[in-house]
Amino acid sequence: MKKILVINGHPNKQSFCDALSKAYTKGALKAGNAVVLINLYDLQFNPNFEGTYTKENTGVEADIIDARKKISEAQHLVIIHPVWWGSVPALLKGFFDKTLVPGFAFKYKKNSPMWDKLLKGKTAEIIYTTDTPVWFYRLFYRAPSVNMVRDRVLGFCGVKTKQVIGIGPIRNSTLEFREKWLKKIENLH
Repeated sequence: MKKILVINGHPNKQSFCDALSKAYTKGALKAGNAVVLINLYDLQFNPNFEGTYTKENTGVEADIIDARKKISEAQHLVIIHPVWWGSVPALLKGFFDKTLVPGFAFKYKKNSPMWDKLLKGKTAEIIYTTDTPVWFYRLFYRAPSVNMVRDRVLGFCGVKTKQVIGIGPIRNSTLEFREKWLKKIENLH
C-alpha cells in the first residue's frame, strides 16, 4: 500500500482535470492504496507569495499548513493540471510558491550555491491536459510545463518523477476520447 497525494491544479470544478483527478483517486483506492485528493479550488489561500522565504513563514494560511502535512505524509505525489500559455495555472504556481518553502521542501546550504532536497525519497507522476496535440507540445514547444513541474519544482525538492502523461488536444475532443482517457487513468494501478 502506497500513501498517495493527488493534487488537482485546475481552478474549475467542472474541468476535465477534475474528472481525471477523481478517476486516478478511484483507481488508486481500488488498488488498495491510501489516497488523499486536494482540489486547489477548495483551498482558502492567497496564491500571490508576498512574503520572503524565511524560517518563520508567518501568516501562512491553514490550508497551506494542512497541504504541507499531507505532502509530508505522502510517498507518491500526483500533479494533475491543464497547460495554459505553456505553463501551469496561476493557482497551481501559487500553491507551489506557498507550500514548497525553505525548511520544508529544501534547505539552502550556508556559504554555498547548493541546497538539501528535503522531500527526497518521494516519487511523482504528472498528468497534464493541453489543447495542442501532445506530440506537437513535446516536439516543438519542448513541454515547458513538464520541465517546470518535473525539474524545477519537484526535482529541486528531491521528488523523482516516474511518469508523465500528456492528454490532448482537449478542445473539441469527443466524449469517447475523454471517457477512454478517464478509464486509462483509473487503470494506471
